[in-house]
Amino acid sequence: MSNLFESAGIDIGLIVLLLIVLVVISAVITVSMSVRLSRLTKKYRLFMKGKDGQSMEKAFAQKFREMERLSKVSENHQVDIKDLKRKYKKTLTRYGIVKYDAFDDVGGKLSFALAMLDSENTGFILNAIHSRDNCFLYIKEIVKGESYIMLSDEEIRALKQAARTEEEFV
Repeated sequence: MSNLFESAGIDIGLIVLLLIVLVVISAVITVSMSVRLSRLTKKYRLFMKGKDGQSMEKAFAQKFREMERLSKVSENHQVDIKDLKRKYKKTLTRYGIVKYDAFDDVGGKLSFALAMLDSENTGFILNAIHSRDNCFLYIKEIVKGESYIMLSDEEIRALKQAARTEEEFV
């Protein structure tokens, strides 16, 4: 065999050197793979610690059932939220109040106009007129910011305050 290498002009020492380099490279790769396998084995043992295959399967099944239950609860909450939003639009969340003296002989601004509106500016104006002897209470319906009955100056100011109330806080 050495005659074969000599006839080809290849030195046997060079071949031995190449084989040694390949063995060293193979040894380094083997050690590297061994370290990686050891780390992976530790992670696997930590993951499976105290569990067998069936108990892990049960744990996963339980978690999936819990996720399905939470999904259904979430759907119910979404329906409830939509219902609340629909109802909220009809609640009287905007207000305006103007206090005034209805008569010259009565002071203290005991009369008032109170406007209560929903998000579409629909609601009512309550006007309480106070005199020395009596107190009169009037209510006027408001639909989309408009009244079918003529409004006093105080009622108009209360209505404008109520229409601005939500815009100022948004």
